[in-house]
Amino acid sequence: MKLDLKHSLSLKLLRVVLLAALLVGVVLSCAQIIFDVYKTRQAVANDAHRILGMFRDPSTQAVYSLDREMGMQVIEGLFQHESVRFAAIGHPNEPMLAERARPLLDASYRVLTDPLLGKEQTFTTQLVGKGPYSEYYGDLSITLDTAPYGEQFVTNSVIIFVSGVLRALAMSLVLYLVYHWLLTRPLSRIIDHLSTINPDRPSEHKLPMLKGNERNELGLWINTANQLLASIERNTHLRHQAESSLLRMAQYDFLTGLPNRQQLQQQLDQILADAGRLQRRVAVLCVGLDDFKGINEQFSYQTGDQLLLALADRLRGHSGRLGALARLGGDQFALIQADIEQPYEAAELAQLVLDDLEEPFSLGDQQVRLRATIGITLFPEDGENTEKLLQKAEQTMTLAKSRSRNRYQFYIASVDSEMRRRRELEKDLRDALAQNQLHLVYQPQIDYRDMRVVGVEALLRWQHPQHGFVAPDLFIPLAEQNGSIIAIGEWVLDQSCRQLREWHDMGFSDLRMAVNLSTVQLHHAELPRMVNNLLQAYRLPPRSLELEVTETGLMEDIGTAAQHLLSLRRCGALIAIDDFGTGYSSLSYLKSLPLDKIKIDKSFVQDVLDDDDDATIVRAIIQLARSLGMQVIAEGVETREQESYIIAEGCNEGQGYLYSKPLAARDLTLYLKQSREQSGHPAASQV
Repeated sequence: MKLDLKHSLSLKLLRVVLLAALLVGVVLSCAQIIFDVYKTRQAVANDAHRILGMFRDPSTQAVYSLDREMGMQVIEGLFQHESVRFAAIGHPNEPMLAERARPLLDASYRVLTDPLLGKEQTFTTQLVGKGPYSEYYGDLSITLDTAPYGEQFVTNSVIIFVSGVLRALAMSLVLYLVYHWLLTRPLSRIIDHLSTINPDRPSEHKLPMLKGNERNELGLWINTANQLLASIERNTHLRHQAESSLLRMAQYDFLTGLPNRQQLQQQLDQILADAGRLQRRVAVLCVGLDDFKGINEQFSYQTGDQLLLALADRLRGHSGRLGALARLGGDQFALIQADIEQPYEAAELAQLVLDDLEEPFSLGDQQVRLRATIGITLFPEDGENTEKLLQKAEQTMTLAKSRSRNRYQFYIASVDSEMRRRRELEKDLRDALAQNQLHLVYQPQIDYRDMRVVGVEALLRWQHPQHGFVAPDLFIPLAEQNGSIIAIGEWVLDQSCRQLREWHDMGFSDLRMAVNLSTVQLHHAELPRMVNNLLQAYRLPPRSLELEVTETGLMEDIGTAAQHLLSLRRCGALIAIDDFGTGYSSLSYLKSLPLDKIKIDKSFVQDVLDDDDDATIVRAIIQLARSLGMQVIAEGVETREQESYIIAEGCNEGQGYLYSKPLAARDLTLYLKQSREQSGHPAASQV
């Protein structure tokens, strides 16, 4: 490529150097001219003093003798000097003895010199007699016209300015030639050599070393450039390999090797185009593992990755019936079944996948069982393009998980309406607290030692103005998602503490209040301070407020949870772990947490008499609590037989419909009073 002369570095350098030199020359010349102004003004003053000195004595004699003729002779002598424009001899308080004036010289350069030197300058000397008394007789005054001095000044200034600029330009040309010879000329030669390099084989042609530049910056640059060219040559083939690898990474899942979502969309686009042309159905199956997060927490993330690899291999076993198989991300996979006639074919495939998962996975010495939920959409009934079919399949799978797990479900029209209803509820939930739609109910907790009511659990309820009662299992997760759980949780704690204070004032001073904390609340930094303020504001004694946290919530961030629980305990609150047995907490975690009570989940209590596994779990939980010095409370107690069993195993407290359903504060107050009257105990209630 040929360099355009107008863009060359040499031409730019010449312009810059010339401009800089011209500027420097002008500045220096102006400085010299300013100095000449000062010297010219000094010359005017020196001449004036010299002239006054020459005519001082005759002027003194003339004024002393009042000789006007002699004074005029002195004046005529002064006017012999071309610069003198005015002269006068005399006493300042008397008429002048002699004086004369003439007009200023007419010169074109006065326009320049008058502002610098002034049009004229006046000088005066006193005329005094000789000693011993030195008597004062008058003054000799002269006014000098600056035009004669200005002419010489202008001449000198022009010479100074022109010579200064010429010297600066000459120096700049010399510097430019030196710079061009030492730098731009070698650079031009390097550019000529670079233009001959083959980009595909850069190391075939190395840059030659310029003579005399072996040890300076140019030599270092040439050596570095040659090394770079060699490195580029070595890495060219690696670039092609990396491009191939990146292309595969962009289209395939790194862990399982299955196509990713992007590649699946391309494959499904083609499958749908063929199916539309042939008027055939296509089924999209979205497979989501049930509680895969819990498996990661129970074992390890490495074990989870091994399970995903094993699952991918099992799904590949159905490749004969599949048009495409991909991993959507996380624990979700997609199976595309092309060219089907009836929906039951997709149902058969979904059931085969679920049946395959019944067989546990062997990972070393461990046997791990996976379960999954599958959402199914059909082309063309449920959507006509890839995006809609995949989106609806994932929505269907998510909805199926919220209802029950380990099953498949087809997309139906009501899915959209239910999703809209969930979004509307989420929006309405933001205003539910302000519009007094939330309220609390309370369920008593019984101490099995003397069958007394020792506590109540505060339960949150939402009465929607259009939809009626909304289950907590539905709106609590929504509140956690949109962040309103913080304000709602603070309101629940405040109302619970306020109500407990009222019951204490009624004489139920041993009563304890249990309040559930969501996972979001537990990790909120302001929670300990808020609890401490409420306990002080309502004058509640220590250990009268019991905060229940879920097992899964604790396991999400065990370190942060432990710190917050310690802070809550220092405030005087009791800490209970709720729904125990449903998560994957280990004994080491429980030992490290500041817990006071374990609450057995109602799912184990309900089947404790009919299911040996549930009975074993209940027994193990009670024994574990004893070994750790914790109290145990069972929730969901509905029959006397269940009560007898858990009491026999050593359970400390119980809660459930056997004793009372959740009641409003007024109804629970009556319940407490009736229980106290039946027992005759003044400060505690008895069932």
